[in-house]
Parts: sequence; structure tokens; C-alpha cells
Amino acid sequence: MKWYDIIFIIIALIVIILSLLQGGKSEGASGAITGGGLNVFAKTKERGSEKVVSWLTFGFGIVFLFLALLIMVINSIPASSDSSSALALAHFLFF
Repeated sequence: MKWYDIIFIIIALIVIILSLLQGGKSEGASGAITGGGLNVFAKTKERGSEKVVSWLTFGFGIVFLFLALLIMVINSIPASSDSSSALALAHFLFF
């Protein structure tokens, strides 16, 4: 396991924990069956810690995405350090 794999696992665990910390934003299927949730169009803004957790989840999700793409590119480059590896990277990124 390389250093970027460990960072990737840590970021993944942070995203999972932050997602679990977020509260539900709707009643879901139970509200549809029982007729609850009549305030569908009511404006409810996130405030305080809910807003911070939401933004942190979004930020770490973006970091997770780019790190996954970066690891994929790093692992697709051959181990040799000649000019063909740069060509392979350019071909991978643009085609």
C-alpha cells in the first residue's frame, strides 16, 4: 500500500462519517404514505453546525473525486521514466 492509498482511505472514511452526521432533509416514504409533510414548499435553511457539516461533506466529496482520478492516472503510468510515459499520460487525459 502506498502513501496515497492511505490518504484515499482516510478521505473516504471522513466522507462516510460526515454523511452519517447529516440529518434527513425530508420525511421520505413514510410521510407520503401517511399524508404527512404538507409543508413541502416551506423554506428550511441549514444553520450552524448543519451548514458546516454540509459544506464539509461537499468539500471532502470533491477532494475524494479528484484524488480517485489522480490515483487512477498515477497507476496507469508505466514505471519507466522515458518520454513514452508522458505521451501515455497525455493520451490518457485528452483522448
